[in-house]
Amino acid sequence: MKYFIAFVLVAGLCALAQAQEQSCQVDVQSACGQSANGGVANCNARYAAIGHLEHKMQDYIHLQLKKSYEYLLMATHFNSYQMNRPGFQKLYQGLSDRAFDDTIALIKQVTRRGGSVDFSKPHQQGVAQPPEVHLNELESLARALDNEKELTNGAIHVHTSATHGTTENRIHDPEMAHYLQENFLSKQAASVRTLSGYANDLSKLVSVREPALSVYLFDEYLQKQ
Repeated sequence: MKYFIAFVLVAGLCALAQAQEQSCQVDVQSACGQSANGGVANCNARYAAIGHLEHKMQDYIHLQLKKSYEYLLMATHFNSYQMNRPGFQKLYQGLSDRAFDDTIALIKQVTRRGGSVDFSKPHQQGVAQPPEVHLNELESLARALDNEKELTNGAIHVHTSATHGTTENRIHDPEMAHYLQENFLSKQAASVRTLSGYANDLSKLVSVREPALSVYLFDEYLQKQ
């Protein structure tokens, strides 16, 4: 008799655990007896730490879009007849396009995980002032390098939030951490390295008495990259 009672208790615990894991199925079964407007709240793509990371991802998406706009203004500045630096224009147009493509990719990643992105809400830092883009060549490289470091730190912030935590408190998300590692951290490291090299090279070239030819040749070099 005691074996039968133990068996019943174990079976009951297993059934209870299975019911907790089948929240979507429970929702569907409940909705079948409701009106057509009845919802199935647990039938979604949300799992792991998406609830913890969603607002952090949204901030990073806003940052990517902001930098894309800033790079576009810089590209327009160097494409004017006054500046006429097609190499710098190409560099900043490429960075703008990359940041915009990254914005789209991040939105897809968030929605794939059951989250959403709301552009009607301002960024956490508030409405930013229009960036100063009327810079000379070396100043623009310094600005671009700072931008890339800011984007890198933004990716590191989300990656750290996805990595540090436990499954029990639902702030540990290996899939999101892997996504950021594969698609952003390595790429940002390469971008920071490239721009820091450009800035250091140009700073040496413009240290001569007549730097105009050096800047022109450096712009020619950027056109070929």
